[in-house]
Formats: sequence, C-alpha cells, structure tokens
Amino acid sequence: MEQTVRAEMVASVHSIVAEVGDSVDVGATLLILESMKMEIPVVVEIAGTVREISVQAGDTVSEGDVLAVLD
Repeated sequence: MEQTVRAEMVASVHSIVAEVGDSVDVGATLLILESMKMEIPVVVEIAGTVREISVQAGDTVSEGDVLAVLD
C-alpha cells in the first residue's frame, strides 16, 4: 500500500534523515522541516519502505507538496 507524505505547512527542508530503500517504522523521522526558526520532524504514520524522497535540503515547500512516497 503506497503512502504519500505531504507537507502540512510552508517551510524549508532543513535536512533529510531517511534514504530511498530504508525500512521505516511508525514514528520514524523521514526529514526535518524548518519554519519560523523551529525545526519540525516529519514522521511516518504507516510503516513501510521509502520509495522516493521528492525534496532536497534547502528546498522550500508549500502545504500539500509531496515530500516522500512509501511502499
């Protein structure tokens, strides 16, 4: 079952924690966003394998943008 991870706010991508091919459990951090000088971890809600990371560190994302895809 594919899960698309989307941005919940306008932010900058601070860092990427997971890599394509990683198996991740519920609660694992995929990446960290930065907004208004706060770091916001983006965590997995359904365990799976990282199929795609759609952003790079330094990118600016808007609400609803795809950040990653899990299988």
